[in-house]
Amino acid sequence: MGDRKGEVKITDIIMTGKDVDADYIPLISEDDEQEMNNTYVPEVLPILPLRNTVLFPGVILPITVGREKSLELIRKAYQDDKMIGAATQIDPEIEDPTFDDIYKVGTVAKIIKILEMPDGSTSVIIQGKRRFSIREIVGVDPYHKAVVDVLNDQKPTESSPRFEAIVGSLKDLSLRIIKLSTSIPQEASFAVKNIESSTFLINFIASNTDIKIQEKQNLLEIDSLEDRGYELLSFLTKEVQLLELRSDIQSKVKVDMDNQQREYMLHQQMKTIQEELGGSPSDQEIEELREKAEEKLWSEDVEQLFNKELNKLQRMNPAAGEYSVQLNYLQVMLDLPWNEYTEDNFDLKNASEILDRDHFGLEKVKDRILEHLAVLKLKGDMKSPILCLYGPPGVGKTSLGKSIAGALERKYVRMSLGGLHDESEIRGHRKTYIGAMPGRIIYNIKKAQSSNPVFILDEIDKLGKDAHGDPSSALLEVLDPEQNSAFHDNYLELDYDLSRVMFIATANNVGDIPVALRDRMEMIDVNGYIIEEKKEIAKRHLIHKQLDAHGVKFDQLSITDEAIEHIIDNYTRESGVRGLDKKIAKVVRVIAKHIAYGEDYKKVVEVDDLKSILGPIEYSKDKYQGNEYAGVVTGLAWTSVGGDILFIETSLSKGKGKLTLTGNLGDVMKESAVIALEYIKAHADELNINHDIFENWNVHVHVPEGAIPKDGPSAGITMATSLVSAFTQRKVKKNIAMTGEITLRGKVLPVGGIKEKILAAKRAGITQIILSKENQKDIEGIKELYLKGLTFTYVENVMDVLNVALLKTKVDKPIKF
Repeated sequence: MGDRKGEVKITDIIMTGKDVDADYIPLISEDDEQEMNNTYVPEVLPILPLRNTVLFPGVILPITVGREKSLELIRKAYQDDKMIGAATQIDPEIEDPTFDDIYKVGTVAKIIKILEMPDGSTSVIIQGKRRFSIREIVGVDPYHKAVVDVLNDQKPTESSPRFEAIVGSLKDLSLRIIKLSTSIPQEASFAVKNIESSTFLINFIASNTDIKIQEKQNLLEIDSLEDRGYELLSFLTKEVQLLELRSDIQSKVKVDMDNQQREYMLHQQMKTIQEELGGSPSDQEIEELREKAEEKLWSEDVEQLFNKELNKLQRMNPAAGEYSVQLNYLQVMLDLPWNEYTEDNFDLKNASEILDRDHFGLEKVKDRILEHLAVLKLKGDMKSPILCLYGPPGVGKTSLGKSIAGALERKYVRMSLGGLHDESEIRGHRKTYIGAMPGRIIYNIKKAQSSNPVFILDEIDKLGKDAHGDPSSALLEVLDPEQNSAFHDNYLELDYDLSRVMFIATANNVGDIPVALRDRMEMIDVNGYIIEEKKEIAKRHLIHKQLDAHGVKFDQLSITDEAIEHIIDNYTRESGVRGLDKKIAKVVRVIAKHIAYGEDYKKVVEVDDLKSILGPIEYSKDKYQGNEYAGVVTGLAWTSVGGDILFIETSLSKGKGKLTLTGNLGDVMKESAVIALEYIKAHADELNINHDIFENWNVHVHVPEGAIPKDGPSAGITMATSLVSAFTQRKVKKNIAMTGEITLRGKVLPVGGIKEKILAAKRAGITQIILSKENQKDIEGIKELYLKGLTFTYVENVMDVLNVALLKTKVDKPIKF
């Protein structure tokens, strides 16, 4: 054994004085310090090498002595009551240090007590007195002896604020270290607080600070107490920072551990209580999921995945956030109607009656549904058609889906696509995202609880598109009969069979549907209604619907046929019946108000009553306006709300042949006017038009209702007729309208929207319509009911148009060129 710090704790000695002479006071006062500084030090001292410790003046140090030389030195000095010199070894591993192996500055020490320990070792308690430096070694046997020079501490002679601040800081930091450290007893703070001597305080703290031996030796060798205290202050500051950091880390870890232990204990207690009450909710949930899974008709692949995900759920902590995510996923899987189908009703007569009962007209759509039912009845199984019903608003495209579901006895779901701009709305989100859910296709299938519902994709032409993806591209898989048998939803991460779902899309404008999407659907044109059809729809459906909605009984109100026709003709302008429905609702509300007040009222609403109920006539401008003026011709146009008539007006004024176009016209319509004028210039001789007119007269073409944008090529022949009428001052034939595109050679090309244009012509009182020869096939496909009262003239070039539309008679007061 070497000489090093033993098992006797310095703090124990300070507090209790055990094994120390009763007359010894370990805490040094100012007087004790003065007495210690006057201690006699012989010139030659026996040197005790210390390992792993440094002795400071005034400090009591317990050491364990193991080397024979050291034991002999200690016993001899204690017996003779002599001082010894304590010097620290440079390398503590050396067993027999020489003069060069110890530091040259040490501390004169007095042996206070020798303790023979139960384990046979010897412990010695020594107290430092004064510092010394070794001048030379004068003996090595039986132990080292050296000639020494006493080193006095340089203490500030007068009151020094800096020294007082250093001493105060040392005391504060020491108390802070004792409080933060777990290895120092809290009673040590008593000793620090009660030390009066600033010299002893510095030495005591330096001796007990947890720093390297080299650093302690450097402190001992500093002569100035102020400098020694300042250097010691830097070590204590680092120690406090380290302890505070360690304390923060430990407190955080302790809080985390405490919370975890608390939660664990609460969960264990809850589990015990739940088991006493009949099992934990999580176990019950898992068991319920397992029982429901046994009833599903899913494939083997789906069943394997479900069981795998269920086992994963069983291993999760119910308090974890992932538990609810996993549980929701499994519930979605269970809620889906895997291979569950409703049985179709193959009674074709019944289906036809239901379709006729709910909707008047729409023969093409009804025939297509009945064809599908007939094939299903014969074959037993086939992929459902994907239909797209397109036409103006209010003609019953969406409500038709409900009737189809009723006719087939299938479930009905509707999904509005208007403004949809995120692909995830169709395909769903990955289930790993917070708040993830399946796409709206799978969600609606789950809602229908059937894998073969009638699925309405409403307003497919109004799909949006942005940085989140293109939903129309995602719909390609849904609406492709060759692909939708394995539709992939991102949330479900499984293929779902949509091949037996009857998808019915609705749209107003076919041009706004992407070409690839349009190619996958069977397009069915749902045309507008003529007055007779609207009247029947009002009588069969709308009036009954509004009477029910407003609580008016059938015997309390009736509307005459003439009144219904008057509403259609003068208060609505549409291809459908949505506006008509609103006007009938207004009539019923007024009557309901009279009934509620208990007032007398007229039970039969006639034409004369409508002005007081609905106000002045709203639409009268689309009536034919006569042929008194040259250059005024009636054209037919298609708009988003159906067909309409428009008037092309041409006037001439003296000038230099300038052409002016007004009426908020689009580029295509402007080009039609230029083409018509150039054709007329090229054929002026045939038309008996003086060439000088084109150079000396300005031409102004106007289309009324300038606030409404207008475009399209179908007004080409109308503009040509208007211009020729103005140049020749010939009258236009009465009650005639026309539509068709022209080329620079004068050829008349076909246009679309023929049925809507015919309905507009009938509303306006037109009796004759000029069309391109190639539009004749469109007329032949229209029911005779729509054509009643109209005469059609089919033309191939502009000259044919002019020969039919213009009279030989000139207008009253013609322009003289």
